[in-house]
Amino acid sequence: MLNKRVVRVRNALVRECMAEFLGTFVLMLFGCSAAAQVKTSRESKGQFLSVNMAFSVGVMSAMYLTKGITGAHLNPAVTLSFCVLGQVPWGRLVPYCLSQVLGAYLASALVFLVYYDAIMEFSGGVLTIYGPNETASIFATYPSEYMTLGRSFLDQVVGTGMLLLCILGLDEKRNTPAPSELIPPIVAVIVLGISMSMSANCGGAINPARDLGPRLFTLTAGWGTEVFTCYNYWFWVPLVAPLVGGLMGTFMYLVFIHWHLPDPDPSESFSSIGDIIKQPSIQRDNGVALKATHL
Repeated sequence: MLNKRVVRVRNALVRECMAEFLGTFVLMLFGCSAAAQVKTSRESKGQFLSVNMAFSVGVMSAMYLTKGITGAHLNPAVTLSFCVLGQVPWGRLVPYCLSQVLGAYLASALVFLVYYDAIMEFSGGVLTIYGPNETASIFATYPSEYMTLGRSFLDQVVGTGMLLLCILGLDEKRNTPAPSELIPPIVAVIVLGISMSMSANCGGAINPARDLGPRLFTLTAGWGTEVFTCYNYWFWVPLVAPLVGGLMGTFMYLVFIHWHLPDPDPSESFSSIGDIIKQPSIQRDNGVALKATHL
């Protein structure tokens, strides 16, 4: 049996980055695997809804897996919003985001290896971004041909804003809190609802890491620089718009809900956005964990 003291990482930030990496890896492995199965089978082994449901199961699984360490952000837009709220130190923003992107990158690589034969058979051995046999959309998101950059930006702002608006109140003690152990499946259902209703235009990224990690993988795996230059350099939209949308959703929650809830009972401890928003868990040297519940 392994000695816990030997393998345990002592640096709190490293532990948190490991959790964000693994959580995003699990999320993307579910989602991109489903996309590969549906695409390469020409929808004979799944449909559009299959991909949406797989990403939602990935969210739930990743949250249960990692929420005891970082709260399972899994999304730079979530991390940025919590930093702006003052509930996550700004020094953790870049490490968390890099860990999330790396997790998405490696998950895409594993999906490519698992579905390599199917992808090559489907595409005829030519890895392309356009046409009926394109396979780049298995990994990153791309807009429909009728979309403009401006409307694409709005699409991602609205989708990510809805995500933050809906999750911030889940554990609000002064409102109608959800049981802590049920928050992951509830968040998964919220993600499913957004992906089923707001992904036709641009693929419903609502997560910069979910798009950038796989896009970087396709750049290095044979699809070439066109993954960044196609559709009038559209790649920056799923990077910037979700960050803006997340902040807007957070601001809407504060203005319309949080600041108007009844004052908490003085005898009860209460955090600024409820127990759902706290500092990331920090393992003290004596082994005592301070756990949080991020989304």
